[in-house]
Amino acid sequence: MFRFTTSLFAGTMLLGALATNLPAFADTPADTLVIANAIDDMISLDPAQSFEFSGQDQVNNLYETLVELDPKTLTPIPGLASQWSVSEDGKTFTFVMTEGRKFASGNPVRAQDAAFSLQRVVKLNQTPAFVIGQFGLTPENVEAKVRATDDRTLVIETDRPFAPSFLYNALTAEAGSVVDMETVMANASGEDLGNAWLSRHSAGSGPYTLRSWSPNESVILEANPNWFRASELAMKRVFVRHVVEPATQRLLLEKGDVDMARNMTPTDVAAIQGKDGVKIEDNLRGQIYYLSANQKNEILAKPKVLEALRYAIDYKGMADTIVKGTNVVHQSFLPAGFLGAIDDKPFSFDPAKAKALIAEAGYPNGFDIEVLIRNEQERIDISQALQGQFAQAGINLSIRSTTGAEALSIYRARNHQLTLQTWGPDYPDPHTNASVFAANADNSDAAQLTGNLAWRNDYAATETTPMVEAAVVEKDEAKRRALYEEMQRISQKSSPFILMFQRIEQTAMRQNVTDFTAGGAVASAFYWPVHKTQ
Repeated sequence: MFRFTTSLFAGTMLLGALATNLPAFADTPADTLVIANAIDDMISLDPAQSFEFSGQDQVNNLYETLVELDPKTLTPIPGLASQWSVSEDGKTFTFVMTEGRKFASGNPVRAQDAAFSLQRVVKLNQTPAFVIGQFGLTPENVEAKVRATDDRTLVIETDRPFAPSFLYNALTAEAGSVVDMETVMANASGEDLGNAWLSRHSAGSGPYTLRSWSPNESVILEANPNWFRASELAMKRVFVRHVVEPATQRLLLEKGDVDMARNMTPTDVAAIQGKDGVKIEDNLRGQIYYLSANQKNEILAKPKVLEALRYAIDYKGMADTIVKGTNVVHQSFLPAGFLGAIDDKPFSFDPAKAKALIAEAGYPNGFDIEVLIRNEQERIDISQALQGQFAQAGINLSIRSTTGAEALSIYRARNHQLTLQTWGPDYPDPHTNASVFAANADNSDAAQLTGNLAWRNDYAATETTPMVEAAVVEKDEAKRRALYEEMQRISQKSSPFILMFQRIEQTAMRQNVTDFTAGGAVASAFYWPVHKTQ
């Protein structure tokens, strides 16, 4: 016992030192994965609320879902449910829980926990609620529609016969995470269903538990001894250190103070290519860069202005320089690799054409406009490039840079003008992007559809919303693909979304780190398979 306690204390002291501004130790512990990453976008670690890239990475390693994604193939596999089936009418889904699973608390994972978890997502109605609510589930009906009939059987009733794969894919999202009902409700405050507590704590059955989160500083995860594969977990701790500057990340990596750097610029990647002790792994992600225009703004609501913006951007020039190696030009809302994704690239840099369109829109002398961005080097570089490109078309672009969390808050409140953002799919189905870029059930301010990008930009999407609804229930794959292809081409011409790039994540890591999966086009990062060779 003394030896174990001493070892744990030493590890705690090391992690504490890494979290401060003191000089970091070289050679990270053999059983600890130390990651340098910008995590200022994290708002909450409650899976019913978390909807930011950094937060979802943590949630993916703290919790499990009924249907999981294999970290190697990124295809759906049994998770907390060992099997599932659907009724003949296509509206009643039955899940049988896997036997023997436990939460970190030691409580057994039951169908009642799964029902509670999905119910609370809908009832809390935070940003990710649409992922579960889109099956006709509301705060008023969810207890009747999502229910446990016994400890091992969960039933979900949908309002219409969706394609079964669509529901299964959606349940792999972080919003589908199963939480420990007993632990969460023991820490509930009023009617919050444990939201305040779960924002800063964890109550899952995943490979890790949340030891601490200091916003804009660090996140520390520790191995969950009750995880069903705990004996295979080589990384007993994961320490995510908030480091904004890519150059600082690179220096920490070169010195061996971190195992992995996840926000490297092309310049920094080039600087360490071929160096002893480090390597770069490329991974085409589902994350896409886009510029969007708030239709509440009188200037940006004009179709000719939107068209002009599309021709005022030097996509290829930026892809060959600023984001070289980290992004490829992509001009549609479905990432490559998804059913129905198109490779059309109808827009190229033509400032003269953009200027003429702006004049036709009623602004012969151009106009002033602001772009909202997250304070991250790559986004700063892109926005500064856009500033110069727009100037050639007569647009005076100012840049408003804030923290990731603040930028998202402004965006979700529809208080931006232009904003440069990224979006990643929540589950491996084309509806995940179509439902937010091309559909808008209610464009009123009162609707508060904060998870919907069309709503955030005051875009009613009247032409494509019915197409999205038709595609999500279409069981013929060829017809479904055609619908997604058509709606993307409509969106390219008339929506306020200007799709620019698809992300290639270049993760820099020490040579001895193996088996890390960034999540590809459909998932968040997987820490638990990671090993370090000697």
